[in-house]
Amino acid sequence: MRELLDLAVERCPDGYLKNPEDWNEDLARQLASEWQGLEFTDEHLPVLHFIRSFHEEHQVTPDVRDATNYFIKNGMDKKLAKKHLFKLFPNGYMQQGVQLAGMRRPTAWCVG
Repeated sequence: MRELLDLAVERCPDGYLKNPEDWNEDLARQLASEWQGLEFTDEHLPVLHFIRSFHEEHQVTPDVRDATNYFIKNGMDKKLAKKHLFKLFPNGYMQQGVQLAGMRRPTAWCVG
């Protein structure tokens, strides 16, 4: 167990939440502070909410294509959408984005 924001939040050894329902935006900011080189901004929040909503609707964590399509649906060019996604999560969408969204570690993918 690890103390974050005066809340006891259980996490796996890789840093993912064990209980996604413990997530909130303040916790996401705190988790982001653990990532060296990641400057968390309000631009991250819509993507984190997308990840959580997608998971709730489909019962699967959205992959990079799904996240890219999220940006495309919101008016971004495909090439720019991919660049933007990796600008937001320089250590990788599946590791940083999914972890900051408070999801459990995806078991089907290598998050290296």
